[in-house]
Amino acid sequence: MTRSTTDEPAAHPLPSPKERRRLREAKSLTEQQVAEAVGVTRATVRSWETGRTSPRGRKRVLYAKLIAPDPEPRPKRKPKSPPAPLPVRGPEPASVIAAEHASVSTPGPAPASGDGPASVSAPGPTSVNAPGPTPPGTPGPASASTAPDASSPPVPATPPPPPEPPPATPRLSPDEAFDALYAHAAPGLVRQTYLLTGRRSLARESVERAFQLAWHRWPEVAVDRDPAGWVRAAAYEYAMSPWHRLRRVHRHPDEPPTEPARRALFEALLDLPPAYRRTLLLYDGVGLDLPEMAAETEASTPAAAGRLEVARAAVAERLPELAAAASPAEQSELLHDRLGGLARAEHVPTPSPARAVRTGGENKARLWTRAAIAFAALLIGATALTLHTAPTHYEPPISPPERVGGVPPRGGPQKLTPQDLKLQKSLKEELAHGPERLVPRIP
Repeated sequence: MTRSTTDEPAAHPLPSPKERRRLREAKSLTEQQVAEAVGVTRATVRSWETGRTSPRGRKRVLYAKLIAPDPEPRPKRKPKSPPAPLPVRGPEPASVIAAEHASVSTPGPAPASGDGPASVSAPGPTSVNAPGPTPPGTPGPASASTAPDASSPPVPATPPPPPEPPPATPRLSPDEAFDALYAHAAPGLVRQTYLLTGRRSLARESVERAFQLAWHRWPEVAVDRDPAGWVRAAAYEYAMSPWHRLRRVHRHPDEPPTEPARRALFEALLDLPPAYRRTLLLYDGVGLDLPEMAAETEASTPAAAGRLEVARAAVAERLPELAAAASPAEQSELLHDRLGGLARAEHVPTPSPARAVRTGGENKARLWTRAAIAFAALLIGATALTLHTAPTHYEPPISPPERVGGVPPRGGPQKLTPQDLKLQKSLKEELAHGPERLVPRIP
């Protein structure tokens, strides 16, 4: 879990860089294996072990658990000594032995099985034969009821009951998983976005918009390695959009804090360019390490490091205590404390409930979908009407009439007289040869 500006977990202590390498080699782990387990590059692990950098946030927790020395094994318990054998009964008086081991003779056959009672009494005359006295020190015969049967197999010990399986972790539905992520990350993310923009209403709007986008792409966000980081990147991108300057509500930042130290830090942050401000907030406020911060800001690691140095230098001009820090690590810790105090001191608006964000995003998506369908239907109808009413061929436009002067009157043949009409008719009916053609006769 990365370090937050609102609720920072207890720092996981790490050994010295040389001790880190010794612990890793003691566990037979290579740099590549540690890098894959923590989610960084091999060069990053090498820089941790040389002391150039130190892991931060979630990487620090994973790295500390990975190289932690194994706990000392508990001393093995001494096996319990087997129970002492039961004492063998010593010599007893002859009268007692005779009374216990008296034999009963029967006229019938003896039972074939040795599992029956020690003596069977049958009707008829019986004679009791008592054994003679047993010399002292001689063990008497074992009783039939207590002597073990050599032919019977040994009774196996009762196996211990199998251990109960651990209780299964209940699977969360998408709604429950989204609500849990929203309850965990939304309040702190609103405060971080306020430090980034200096506008409370824009911070709340950006966070809610980012979570709505995450709900629309939940199959992608749910399997992401860091869902909170995914939402944070979306919220920062929306908050830093230059189009908000055109909105009258977000044209000017909110009133700065009244305390001089916090006011100076607030103004120093807003004077930084947006990219430098985001870099400083991610590294010194949220607690990301340099590769993670460079990846989230879509910049190379050297470029991100340069932005961080420039941003720290600009803020140090406003904060004398930051300029007096002895090392960059002390500057980072001091900036983290100051940014966290500024975020917690300001009264930022509380984000809406998770259910309202989910339903609001769904309603907005449904509205935009219906609007797109209606626009497409309107466009198709207008196109169909145009194709139906448009002419199928080109008709040149008629030029408007205009008066023309200075043109001579129209000349041509005069109107034919009745005699001329008869002559024309006669010429059409006669043959085209002979003297009649040359001198036609008019009837």
